[in-house]
Amino acid sequence: MECMKYLIALLAVAGIVVSSLALHVHNMDPAATPPCAVTEHWDCGAVNHGKYAVFPPITDDEFDENGQLHPNKVHIPVAIIGIVGYSLIGIFAIWGRIRIVLELARIGFFCAAFLSYLEAYVIYKWCIYCLESMCIITAILLASVVAVLLRRRRRAASMAAVLAEHVD
Repeated sequence: MECMKYLIALLAVAGIVVSSLALHVHNMDPAATPPCAVTEHWDCGAVNHGKYAVFPPITDDEFDENGQLHPNKVHIPVAIIGIVGYSLIGIFAIWGRIRIVLELARIGFFCAAFLSYLEAYVIYKWCIYCLESMCIITAILLASVVAVLLRRRRRAASMAAVLAEHVD
């Protein structure tokens, strides 16, 4: 059980690295070629410069008649949300708060699944960093489920031992 929290924390560090790479692409000049532009279907630059790369997404009314973006509200890059999320997961994992890690991983998994849906059916382009992040958050979710089940099993065994002492 003790090693599971370190495994989750290590995966969270990997998630922070991948989210930082995605943020780097987001902050690049859109005219520059990102290091992860492989084919027309695998282009993290197109994904990270699109309207869904920020939260809340950019709407059509934020563009003027010349096509220039004039945002009328604050937009946070999704990669920053990922960095914050992975940081919280890592901190709570080190503290041994696996139930909180499980809830954070569940939220992160569903957010990443929604972003994968957008890539597949709306944008029609895939981001390698986003898929790596999806794999990492899935591994964190599975590891936290296993950790919670192991903790529950250990507590049940210790409770059975305590009850067995009092029955005799």
